[in-house]
This record gives sequence, structure tokens and C-alpha cells, in this order.
Amino acid sequence: QVQLVESGGGLVQAGGSLRLSCAASGRTFRSYTMGWFRQAPAKEREFVAAITWSGGNTYYAGSVKGRFTISRDNAKNTVYLQMNSLKPEDTAGYYCAASSRDAGLLVGRLFVRDWYDYWGQGTQVTVSS
Repeated sequence: QVQLVESGGGLVQAGGSLRLSCAASGRTFRSYTMGWFRQAPAKEREFVAAITWSGGNTYYAGSVKGRFTISRDNAKNTVYLQMNSLKPEDTAGYYCAASSRDAGLLVGRLFVRDWYDYWGQGTQVTVSS
């Protein structure tokens, strides 16, 4: 079992930055692929970013690529999402997720909610214009 707790959300003006953190319990954290998803009101939960267990590979949604950076510190059982140049359309609840499976070459699996086994409760990010 893995428990995930997000933090770092808040209210920020457009163009500003926030760093989200996701603290994970469990000794096997270092073996999990980690992802961030977001969900705006009345919208589906969508993929934002993912990072493989070693941190060697990262993946981003087109809408955030070049502005957001996902990273992890396996010694601290924590994954981060650095968000720069925030836009009002980034406003959403942000959710951390963990997958115990290895997608291998099928990278597209990382973009799908069902690939992930564990989810945090989310942290709200609001970007004002």
C-alpha cells in the first residue's frame, strides 16, 4: 500500500510559480512510476506529467511542456511538480498518482488514469488573471 499526500497548492497570479509536493509512504516508493493529473470543475481528470522510477524519463502534456517540471527525490519519498508561467487555464485540483507497473516501451500508458494504482486527495491551484 502507498499513501500519497499533496501540498503546495494555492492562489497565484498569472505568470507566477508554484511548486507542488507529493509525499509518499511505503518502502517501495522508489520502484513506482509517479504522475500528476489535474481536474478542473466540470472537466475530466487529465494527465499533466509523469516520471519513471529512476527519474531518468519524464513525460508532459503538451499544454504544460516547457512550463512545468516533474522531479523526484527517492531518499525523501517525494515527487515534485514545479509550475512556472502559470496561466488561468491551469486552475484545477492537482492529484499525485503512483503506479507499481512498468510501462516499458508503451509510454502512452502513463497518460491514462487507469494505469495508476494509488491517488492522493489533491491540492487546489488557482491562477488569477
